[in-house]
Amino acid sequence: MARLPRLDAPGVLHHIMGRGIEKRKIFFSDRDRTDFVARLSAFAENGAIDVYAWALLPNHFHCLVKTKNQPLASCMRKIMTGYAVNFNKRHNRHGYLFQNRYKSIVCQEEAYLLELVRYIHLNPLRAGLVKGVADLNRFPWSGHSVLMGKVRREWQNTEYVLSLFGGGHARKRNYLAYVEEGIGLGSQPHLVGGGLIRSLGGWSEVIAMRSRGKEPTSDCRILGDQDFVQHLLATREESLTKDVRRSAIQRTGEMDGLTSEVCSRYDVSLGELRSGSRRNEVLKARRLIS
Repeated sequence: MARLPRLDAPGVLHHIMGRGIEKRKIFFSDRDRTDFVARLSAFAENGAIDVYAWALLPNHFHCLVKTKNQPLASCMRKIMTGYAVNFNKRHNRHGYLFQNRYKSIVCQEEAYLLELVRYIHLNPLRAGLVKGVADLNRFPWSGHSVLMGKVRREWQNTEYVLSLFGGGHARKRNYLAYVEEGIGLGSQPHLVGGGLIRSLGGWSEVIAMRSRGKEPTSDCRILGDQDFVQHLLATREESLTKDVRRSAIQRTGEMDGLTSEVCSRYDVSLGELRSGSRRNEVLKARRLIS
């Protein structure tokens, strides 16, 4: 099955996860962790992304970022490829370091930003890397210690996150209280993926919508409510339509070029396009060409 294209645009919030191949470690030492953080910070410092939360675990990492002046795919490719090359040199190894490509979930900011900040920053505690909140406050390999003022990293956007917890000195206390409240919530699997069940909050909501004669919209790349999912997909479709037509006209100026471009984008053959297939990707391709 062909992988869906990534969703991205300036101002989009992403929960990014990258794991070691076969669940192997990707961080062995502080030198490894320092290398990865330096690469992440470089893109934050040059204005490509805003980083709100992050955590490095032995065999995976989490980041919560908002894209700005560069595509997310470009940033992450350079971060992960550069890190893997250096990691292999340091540890005298060869081959792939990461499991497939990184996972990126587009998230509805108003509904999920604070939940994701808390979820990501509690990862070291859930993984047993620290014994309690006091140790987590000083743990240098996540953004939590930066928000608490224990570790200094100027590139992390702490101001925006803390502003959501009030003003003055109380905001750090309010933030910490919010994090502590999340300890008992467990792994919260709905925060690591998109899709129908996660977006609606459970099967009961799906069944309720269908009982009212409404078919809910979902996408495995998106974590958000129905309006957010529908708006994002519609915007993506409109943008893709413009890009495809512009690209085809620039290359050939003919309808054959447009058809070829559409088939390529949606991984649809010309024969399938002309057939009676009702596959979703085929229907999208036909709509672009018509």
